Amino acid sequence: MGRYFANDLHDEFAGWLIGYADTGGPGLGLLESVGAAVGTGDDAAFNAAWMAAGDRFMGEAAATGRQESRCRLTLWAAACYATSYHPLFGAPVDPRLQASFRKQMAAFDAGLALLPHPVTPLRIPFEGTTLPGYFLPAAGREDETRPLLIVTNGYDATVTEMYFACAVAASRRGFHCLFFDGPGQGEMLIEHGIPIRPDWEAVIRPVVDFALTLPNIDPARIALSGWSLGGYLALRGASGEPRLAACIADPGLRAVMTAEQLTRFGVKLADLAKPGSGVDAAMEAMLKTKPGLYWKLVQRGMWVHGAKSLGDYFNAAMKMTLEGRVGDIRCPTLLTMAEDDGLSHGAEAILAELTCPKTLMKFATAEGAGGHCEMGNRALASLRMLDWLADTLHAD
Repeated sequence: MGRYFANDLHDEFAGWLIGYADTGGPGLGLLESVGAAVGTGDDAAFNAAWMAAGDRFMGEAAATGRQESRCRLTLWAAACYATSYHPLFGAPVDPRLQASFRKQMAAFDAGLALLPHPVTPLRIPFEGTTLPGYFLPAAGREDETRPLLIVTNGYDATVTEMYFACAVAASRRGFHCLFFDGPGQGEMLIEHGIPIRPDWEAVIRPVVDFALTLPNIDPARIALSGWSLGGYLALRGASGEPRLAACIADPGLRAVMTAEQLTRFGVKLADLAKPGSGVDAAMEAMLKTKPGLYWKLVQRGMWVHGAKSLGDYFNAAMKMTLEGRVGDIRCPTLLTMAEDDGLSHGAEAILAELTCPKTLMKFATAEGAGGHCEMGNRALASLRMLDWLADTLHAD
């Protein structure tokens, strides 16, 4: 039984909205009301309740004549729509997920267009296609040449979540911010079926190329930050992009899957090289009793990596590693480590391996910031990380 939802996994998905309250997201009472509406309902009930909440905000936005209120209500709707479809992850793409995502992006674009300095969607050229991106300038300093923070996503969030969790705080602190969805994320996965890839440096290079064409960017002060799986992606990107002046990995994450983790799942590393090794059969019984793990490995993992089997997924995940690349990171680097976040517990080992200027920033449960990406107190995490970035880039 979760804090707001009867289903623990639903509670985990919805709990991310707690981190948006400080940056213009909806109030925490919304989690209680939607949780009550879902009750003991299933994934379809979760999706329907969040979509209904978003529709209510959109209805109120349409009825008000005040631009600021319409802007906030529309962005709240986008956050609701974005939360609604996480339980529906998986391949083939559920039509309800796709419909929810499209409503999310329509609301998000409409809300950003209503900001005092309107933000419009951008397309970042990338290997014969384009990535969706947004440029949020520094608040009150839109026409000044300022440092730029590029924010990269993780496994299951989209540009909407990055706006609330990362971009708004950066803008308030005087940083221009470019945030985008790459392969295996948001639009690229849901609409185009493009899976994630391990060589994130190949993604970051064209993003930096594009960033240098944006107005009022200081080319000597471009930083990269990644949250959740983006902690790995940011470090991997920094290992192959010398134009970065700083890197933040939240959390410090060296690899997605290790041989030790495979052993815990009852899988031997040698089995992954054998066709028909029985990896899927060995996992089936365990996954049936662990819905959270099933969602992470099958619904999310296999889908995001474009894997046709669990064996394929494990093989793909094992390639997501910094092995042999940590020494190539030259810019000042910040690693976060939250007390209760198992993904961050390898941060100290990465810190020891880094040869660049480096900092480890710990977050405690007693501060309300001990969870994954410090979402229980995201405001505190943003404050400290942006303090470090301002000091590193000499940004007033």
